[in-house]
Amino acid sequence: MQMSLPLVESNPGLLYAPQAETGPADARRYFVRHRRARRYILRVDPDGRVRVTIPRGGSRREAEAFADRNSGWVRGQLSRLQPPPPHDDHEAVRARALQELPALLLGWAARLGLTVTSVEVRNQRTRWGSCGHNGRICLNWRLLLMPDWVRDYVLVHELMHLRRMDHSPRYWALVAVAYPGYREARAWLRANGAALR
Repeated sequence: MQMSLPLVESNPGLLYAPQAETGPADARRYFVRHRRARRYILRVDPDGRVRVTIPRGGSRREAEAFADRNSGWVRGQLSRLQPPPPHDDHEAVRARALQELPALLLGWAARLGLTVTSVEVRNQRTRWGSCGHNGRICLNWRLLLMPDWVRDYVLVHELMHLRRMDHSPRYWALVAVAYPGYREARAWLRANGAALR
């Protein structure tokens, strides 16, 4: 099974462009109103800016109060950010990925009692990784551009496909046991994954 990169597309739900940045010293905030949002949402962008989504009927004042109440969460997310290397360094990162990712995956496999037949590191444009029925796992070299805890989630995600080749509730139950913080890692990928391409 494969893990897809998020698609970047136009957003028909956006009511207006981001408003001016504001916020405490530890976070630059910008506010976006979204007609389909049902609640206030915080997201930390890869560059460290904090996006505050305002739902239909919400106010900027309530959005600022919501962001203030969750400033501890924001600081935690900011501390976990690993800025991607400059584009010129991508070849070096790809070379590192060829060396490091197979060893990291096999380390996780050993901890989880799983057997991997082979590991490949590729320049995939639409997947973070994939797992075949034959036990072969392919990984995207860009996994080294994300925080370690998110990368580890992707490795575990693919390894769990050695037990179940689907995304059923039983599969996600296996992931939850093997990597309890997987929901936070998935949220990070949805929010930031496209920027790593």
